[in-house]
Amino acid sequence: MKQFFIACLILLATSVAAHAQPKKGEKAPEIAIPDVEGKTVKLSGLKGKVVLIDFWASWCGPCRKAMPALRKLYAANKSKGFEIYGISLDERKGDWTKAMGADKITWIQVNEPGGWESATAKAWNIEHLPSSFLLDKEGKIVAVDPSEAQLKSLLSSLLP
Repeated sequence: MKQFFIACLILLATSVAAHAQPKKGEKAPEIAIPDVEGKTVKLSGLKGKVVLIDFWASWCGPCRKAMPALRKLYAANKSKGFEIYGISLDERKGDWTKAMGADKITWIQVNEPGGWESATAKAWNIEHLPSSFLLDKEGKIVAVDPSEAQLKSLLSSLLP
């Protein structure tokens, strides 16, 4: 009976670990999702850049409210090697593309069918929006859900 209990605990711990959100200090798992034109954009293709992975949706008020600050940070740091990889959890492509236009988003934007149940949202264990992860040039997570001030500070230390 004791061995059965231990086996169950190990199985439970393995299951929880498999669904845990990536953490600071870990290498970011690969992401490969199509952009608005259907071209797959791989996160690994951005190696050598500091990347903010931004999970958002058109219907998310706090996400949309954050866009002007992201636009400013992107404009100020893109030439230094900063990129934003925006992942929309919108289920309707029209809502996503309309929001991109309204918010004047110029950085990488991708959308995977399934919303909260999409493979990427599940793999990254996204439970709230917005959710963001800042990666260094090697693809290691250096911050999870950084504030605007934290993001500015981190970018100044990570970029030339």
